[in-house]
Amino acid sequence: MVKTLDDLTPGETGIVKTHRVKGTLGKHLREMGLINGIPIKLERKAPLGYPIEIRIQGFSLALRKEEAQAIELE
Repeated sequence: MVKTLDDLTPGETGIVKTHRVKGTLGKHLREMGLINGIPIKLERKAPLGYPIEIRIQGFSLALRKEEAQAIELE
């Protein structure tokens, strides 16, 4: 079973294995440091499960649920 960013609970950390976010957003995420081997922490989820706030490379970022499901973790 593949574990994704969306599977984490607030406060949990994982290591990015790969991400399948397409288009311009995928490019921007790579430029911000979302690359293989980087630790990523799920800070919090909104009551309905999205947006999801993550912490990566010293900054916070909000993602949609679909984007979080496209980020696979080790």
